[in-house]
Amino acid sequence: MSCLETFQAYSLRSIGIGERLLPKADITFCEQAVLIGSGLIWNIYFGILSLAFGFWLAIALALGKTAKTAFLRLPASSFIFLFRGSPLFIQFFIAYLTFVSLPKLGVVIDLGFVEIDAQTRWLTRAWLGALIVLFLNTAAYTANIFYGALLSIPIGDLEAADAYGMDQRQKFWRVIWPTMLRLAWPSYTNEAIFMFHATTLVFFSGFPAWRQSGDALYYANYFADKTFNPFVPYPIVAVYFIVLTLCIIGLWGLIERYLNRHQPKSARRRRPPMILMR
Repeated sequence: MSCLETFQAYSLRSIGIGERLLPKADITFCEQAVLIGSGLIWNIYFGILSLAFGFWLAIALALGKTAKTAFLRLPASSFIFLFRGSPLFIQFFIAYLTFVSLPKLGVVIDLGFVEIDAQTRWLTRAWLGALIVLFLNTAAYTANIFYGALLSIPIGDLEAADAYGMDQRQKFWRVIWPTMLRLAWPSYTNEAIFMFHATTLVFFSGFPAWRQSGDALYYANYFADKTFNPFVPYPIVAVYFIVLTLCIIGLWGLIERYLNRHQPKSARRRRPPMILMR
């Protein structure tokens, strides 16, 4: 099978399109590269959706943590501490155990548009169960970044907004919101990179791959077992993620330049993102 034929057969296999049988003998470099790249679709899926949903939850948590009332501050602070204080790997297993055990105990969760009961099994699938864990995890880390940015907003900007007669809604959307994003964005770039890298942990979590449609690390592990040579598939995974990281840095850099478009060009120094340790 030529490399072009391999690409046509396996490039979309991870989402159920193309050849279903995996190569078992005489495995070529092209087959490994194509199938691992196909699995990367799931890593991108997990990364994009977890960041998209986590971004808005993080804003709510950051605002809650800055609230004066304990009714809002304590739940937000506790959520952030819980997900930042426990390893992501353990969160996967606790979530999987919860999603499996609650229906068996007869617990029915009514979300309005759907009921989660013993017949609801899609929460134990990686495409949703693991996504929920990643979404909550990145929301907690991002919330703390936004919280620090909220505390760093110059008091003079807020006083100027009051002097202009802005109400609370106008002050938030015209002053607090853009300033918070501008201050937090370099650190948030790191969080986005970390989250895409963290999607590789889905392979080790309790959430199973469905019909052998796993992520990049799933296929890399498969080829390492079949060829007894881990020094080919795992470096391929690393190269894919390096390219993905460069794409994230480029996209986030464009957004940062947009956020700072009001500043003179001489003042738009590209600040290195602040290192955040997980």
